[in-house]
Amino acid sequence: MVKGKQAVFKYKIIKTPLHKLPAIIKLFLLLPLSIFCMSLPSHLLAAGITLAVIAAFLFKFTLSEQVTDLKPALYYAAIMYVLSIISSLFAAGFSSLTILLPHSEFLRIVLRLTLVIQLSAMFFRTTSSIEIRDGLNSIERYIRKLFSCLPVFGKRISPQPKFTENISLFLCFIPEIFNIWANVNLAWKARGGKQGYKKIFTLVFILITLSFEKAALKARALAARGI
Repeated sequence: MVKGKQAVFKYKIIKTPLHKLPAIIKLFLLLPLSIFCMSLPSHLLAAGITLAVIAAFLFKFTLSEQVTDLKPALYYAAIMYVLSIISSLFAAGFSSLTILLPHSEFLRIVLRLTLVIQLSAMFFRTTSSIEIRDGLNSIERYIRKLFSCLPVFGKRISPQPKFTENISLFLCFIPEIFNIWANVNLAWKARGGKQGYKKIFTLVFILITLSFEKAALKARALAARGI
């Protein structure tokens, strides 16, 4: 039996205090918090991850949703671990079993990535694409309105937001890519596909194709609207 679709960073339609917080405030909190997390030692990163898990439960994120959001970090950690072992083997050979133990810096990188992904998940799961777009566009409109008051160049400044439109498209496309992957992965399982290298090579090409198609549709829609 094929389980239901679980997508990374998928917006959750519920009402929590974090959902009600304006998107632009959440975005401005996410950036400095993520940068701050990069400088924390390992024990504080571990404490931050624990607090993020507790906060996610308080904001009504299920355990399955939290594990799904952390899958990119798990895949990245597995790849980096394998590469570190291979580099150690080339450098010193298989001298002892200690070569299989992850280094402290590797663990710190994984903890950093995990915490940043948890923060990103809280943002994307509580903020719709419309809220992201409207929040960023309102800032650019305000800035353009201020510059339009300048004596010489003010008349040349258009009130229509352009820069933040591209940023919002980029941010909103991140969960859409994961949603496309969840769809093709579900279709693969429904057809009895097995796990392995064949699945990865097959689905990655489908993911790239569908992502380009979706991006092309968005580009045509924006061109039709004159953006």
